[in-house]
Amino acid sequence: MGSLKVGTASWTDRTLLASGWYPPSADTPEKRLAHYARQFDVVEVDSTYYGPPAEQTARLWAQRTPDGFTFNIKAFSLLTGHPTKVSAIYKDLRPETDKRNVYPDDVPPQTYEEIWSRFLAALEPLAEAGKLGALLFQFPPWFGIRRSNKDYLLEVAARCKPMRPVFEFRNASWFDGDNRDETIEFLRRHRLPFVGVDMPQGHRSSVPPILEATADLAVVRFHGHSDKWTSKDIHEKFGYEYSRAELAEWAPRLRKLADEAKHTQVFMNNCYSDYAQRNASTLIELLND
Repeated sequence: MGSLKVGTASWTDRTLLASGWYPPSADTPEKRLAHYARQFDVVEVDSTYYGPPAEQTARLWAQRTPDGFTFNIKAFSLLTGHPTKVSAIYKDLRPETDKRNVYPDDVPPQTYEEIWSRFLAALEPLAEAGKLGALLFQFPPWFGIRRSNKDYLLEVAARCKPMRPVFEFRNASWFDGDNRDETIEFLRRHRLPFVGVDMPQGHRSSVPPILEATADLAVVRFHGHSDKWTSKDIHEKFGYEYSRAELAEWAPRLRKLADEAKHTQVFMNNCYSDYAQRNASTLIELLND
């Protein structure tokens, strides 16, 4: 069996800070990250989706965590085709527009290239420290299966190299009927790591809970089963606590995936209060049984 790491998609959420999961002595960002790193050996940074990271921040993350700790970084929204706040773009690169949100086609090509360059360069301190895991490219619900989108997956892999992108879809067309085998075969042929998900079903963004190792790295993200998945309130959207029985059903599937990949990462993304942290700890117990 390959390596299997379990962590969460946040360590700074305000509802987590208010939950009591951190001891009173963990009263600074540095101490909170150190406490988290004593419980788990991997974390996913989702804040980089909303605004690109600063190199100094990445350097501090590397300095404040032990050897063997891993950070996965979520790609900046503009790089996955999501609407992006103009205010989130580097100040000197912001387009002159009356729009509040922009898409890749709304910025000059040279600006888009510079955003890519700065985003990746900011992660170099983590890479140099051996603590950079994968870059999560989570695509929007309108990113369906078609040739141009497959080409973009290859483009992302080429741009990121030697860093590792992993790919999460939010459009069911990738897995409808024969498309499922086509999608998995395409990813496997090009050694592109697939992100399996557990999430509410029956929505435009829903994809089935498929686990496949399409490269030496496999990733699984647990989004919960909130009945308010379409809410604009992120805590309502992800405010779901898994039962031990639910996680126990996943344990053998995750072990099987770890048998097929060299490295497997699992993230609890049900980030409300300390749900994710407690569920991650329970899942680790179940996997170790």
